[in-house]
Amino acid sequence: MPNKLQKFAELNSFENTFAFHHDILEDGFPRKGKWHSEVFKNNNPIVVELGCGRGEYTIGLSSNDTSKNYIGVDVKGNRIWTGAKFALENKMDHVAFLRTRIDFIDYCFEENEVSEIWITFPDPQPKKNQARKRLTNPDYFLNRYRRILKPGGIIHLKTDNTFFYEYTMEVIQEKKLELIFATNDLYKNCPPEREELTKIKTYYEGLFTAKGEDIKYCCFKLD
Repeated sequence: MPNKLQKFAELNSFENTFAFHHDILEDGFPRKGKWHSEVFKNNNPIVVELGCGRGEYTIGLSSNDTSKNYIGVDVKGNRIWTGAKFALENKMDHVAFLRTRIDFIDYCFEENEVSEIWITFPDPQPKKNQARKRLTNPDYFLNRYRRILKPGGIIHLKTDNTFFYEYTMEVIQEKKLELIFATNDLYKNCPPEREELTKIKTYYEGLFTAKGEDIKYCCFKLD
């Protein structure tokens, strides 16, 4: 297994991996609005996984569905390397990875460019002074997602954290967002047509379920 420096070197050569950092904010991300035409070369819907880590969910979803394009987003290049390398080796042309901070997400995608967003096991940021960092914060993050999502676009959340799940459910209620489905015990209440919700597991999900912890899930729309 390559070390961190070797992974970074390889990642820079991967044709399915892109980076966007704060020092080029003024210039903007060159592929913003061009993911369909320049990266995937099709007009299929784009699904984005935020905080994708090793890309388990990005790879899992895309493995059984070539009708959509999938992009895993994470700030840690050594994590992205795993999913990006797998996608390259398996010729998954409908999969890409983006190394950037999530609060830069609206710099990386154009209005109406994304159809779905997955948030998988985010840091719950439980302290009161951390509220802005929560990935379902309505003012700081949901407004960013709203800028890039198509009308009717869906946000999915999976978490083991009761606080974060309940916080998100409160946001949905307070902002009068359209809740499609929610459960505080996904493995007992998984819809029969949504088998991917329990068949695909991130590294952390495997750890949590092994300890007997309940997995929470909800999906909702912003408009």
